[in-house]
Amino acid sequence: MLSNEFIDLLKILIRHPSVVGAEHSFFRVLQRELEERGAKVTWYEGLLVAQGNKPHSAMFSAHIDRHGLICTGPNEFQYAAFISANKTDLLNNSVSEELMSKVTERFKSEAVYAYEPWSGIYRGSGVIKNTYVCEYRNNLIFEIEGLEDVVVGTPIAFKDKLTISDGRLSGQLDNVLSAAALVDLFSNGFEGTAFFTAQEEAGKSWRYLLEWFRRFGGNTNKLFVVDTSPFPDVEAANKQLLVLREKDANAVFNKESTKLIEALCQKNNISYLFKDRYVEADNEWLISRGEKPRSLGSTELGRIIAASNGLVDGTTIQVPTIGYHTMEESASVESIEAFLRTLSLIASDVN
Repeated sequence: MLSNEFIDLLKILIRHPSVVGAEHSFFRVLQRELEERGAKVTWYEGLLVAQGNKPHSAMFSAHIDRHGLICTGPNEFQYAAFISANKTDLLNNSVSEELMSKVTERFKSEAVYAYEPWSGIYRGSGVIKNTYVCEYRNNLIFEIEGLEDVVVGTPIAFKDKLTISDGRLSGQLDNVLSAAALVDLFSNGFEGTAFFTAQEEAGKSWRYLLEWFRRFGGNTNKLFVVDTSPFPDVEAANKQLLVLREKDANAVFNKESTKLIEALCQKNNISYLFKDRYVEADNEWLISRGEKPRSLGSTELGRIIAASNGLVDGTTIQVPTIGYHTMEESASVESIEAFLRTLSLIASDVN
């Protein structure tokens, strides 16, 4: 079973806002929790680094931003990930009308609240009442009842809390679940390094991480990136406890690190699936039906491997979830237990 300490930590973290591009207040909460567990914490632009006594042993990374909105005018709010990524004309770039439609459906009637981005101070609450595409800007606009007087630039978070039911944890888990897992490692004597990155949902986090490695990295920068991984339903998610990857759309991951994780899973009877193989098999079926294949996905790790010219390498460990990027994203308790156990095994093995 998951420990009460981990559940309590996750409850604390999930209630603190961390909207894409406005993560400072969440970094402050993380700093407190990490320093209470003996970690040395250093802030950089878009990055918080927590280290133990052997910082160049095991290295883990998790992004800490979550989806939300940003006030862009009088009672006008836009999707924070799009603004942070400077996507000002969504119909004429990589963000499709289909994605915009999904975003609209995910968050209609959701309760939200405004906060001051540096301190996290509460600035009022409201409910999303309407979403539409502005015909002049080709951009998705949200209207919120109750936040009509909010100042431009104010981040708006979704009201969120952790729930536990039928053997599953639910909430906006991506990616506060992984952040909690890395903090929990320090509770158990972890001596390596944990990175917490901002703006991953806007495709920017890898840049902050790469800057750190260019300044401070050693010769062997094998990084283990932790995250959630979406599946269409509970049945598909429950077929494995963990999700691994050999590659994404950007790069091939470190084979030695990937084999290490696979060997640990096999030795400890932890079921797993390679997401890239899963997508490729599904694509063969789609192509046979004359349908468009799916992308392998673009991950933080793939971006940094592709851009670092060999400086940074590694692999990923993910928790299978359903309800991706919603307030009801859920993961099985059994899967989270396997995730925490695997991270602990990696830390011990690498040390």
